[in-house]
Formats: sequence, C-alpha cells, structure tokens
Amino acid sequence: MNDDPLDEWAAHRDAHRPARGARRAVPLGEGPARGGHVDPAAPRGMLEWDGHQWVPSGVAEDRAAALEETGPRNAAERVRLPPSSALPSAPEPWRPTEEFWRP
Repeated sequence: MNDDPLDEWAAHRDAHRPARGARRAVPLGEGPARGGHVDPAAPRGMLEWDGHQWVPSGVAEDRAAALEETGPRNAAERVRLPPSSALPSAPEPWRPTEEFWRP
C-alpha cells in the first residue's frame, strides 16, 4: 500500500488528468476498439472531459473531421516536461583510455 499523504496523491492524480474541456475522438466502427488510424472513413464519436469523466459531445463524419476538432495542432504544448534541473547532464563523448598508435 502506498503511504503518500492524501493531498500529495490528489495533486499527482490531478497533474495527470486531462484539462476540463479537453476533447478526443473514438472510432465508431464495427468490432473491437482499434487505433484511430484504422478505417479513416468510419465516423468518430467526440468525447469531452468534464472534470470527472469523458462524456459524449457529438459525432464527426470521419477521421479528418475529428482531427479538425481535436487535432494535434497544440499537442506539443500539452506535453509536460520535467524541470530543467531534473534533466540529466549531457554525457561526455567516449574516449579510449590509452592512445593507440598504428605502426
């Protein structure tokens, strides 16, 4: 069992949750759930995060229409990076321990 205090646990959980109003699309094709790139002509169900769960918010005609609504236009802004002090330093290039001279 994890012994983190409840406020630390809640902060960690909230940091990994989507922002309220975030949208995503899921394929509505036949069969089991598959990747979004499979069957690009299938309609997409639009889901919106209400702060607690993903709720249906509409339907898109196909993958292109869904990407227009939810697309990766700001995907780089959503990536959380660690503080720069937490990043490891750049490794030194490898150098042989002894100089090698070919005769």
